[in-house]
Amino acid sequence: MELLTISKAAKKLGVHPNSLRNWEKQGLIKPVRLPGGQRRYSVDELNWLLQSGRLDTGQENVILYARVSTKKQADAGNLNRQIERLRQYAEEKGYSVIAEYTDIASGLNQKRHGLTNAFKLAEQGEYKKLIIEYPDQLARFGYLYIERHLRYCGVEITAIAEKEPEDAQSELVRDLLAIVTSFSARLYGARGGKKVRQGFRELIAGVESDEKAEEEQKEVE
Repeated sequence: MELLTISKAAKKLGVHPNSLRNWEKQGLIKPVRLPGGQRRYSVDELNWLLQSGRLDTGQENVILYARVSTKKQADAGNLNRQIERLRQYAEEKGYSVIAEYTDIASGLNQKRHGLTNAFKLAEQGEYKKLIIEYPDQLARFGYLYIERHLRYCGVEITAIAEKEPEDAQSELVRDLLAIVTSFSARLYGARGGKKVRQGFRELIAGVESDEKAEEEQKEVE
């Protein structure tokens, strides 16, 4: 009887190794245990399971993730509209949405509750696609590291929007403000960081003023 390690068995079935562990708990599959406790899977049993269709590999399972940077944007309905667009996309593609996660936080924030939950389910092999509108919703910087980690978990990131929304420019300025302020405070002390922060606040005010003027001009036209 040919036996496979959990990684090779998962690759054969096209799932994450955590899916095999979950199926074992559900009694859908029973691996052979070596004296050291390692799992080994019978090729014959794997082939039978593939042919029988008893195992749901979750290839169509997806998670929706939406983010806005401020409560003001959320109160204006931006977060809800974002989720609705993601739902519509998933419905058109025939995907099964198993969870929806949202965050109101900067793209630099590493402690986002919604994104953390999405990672946990990915690591458990619960879904195959993470649907977002555009890459910066996951991270302003370090997107490739997130993409690599999710790919290791068997999850593909799908960004459905061709370009970022119009308010993305002001969010980018805010993120740059946070970065520059942090480094300036370390280099020049609190006083130097405070001066840099004030300068960037004036820049943000200018950007927001320009955006407001553009919106008013569009309404006139």
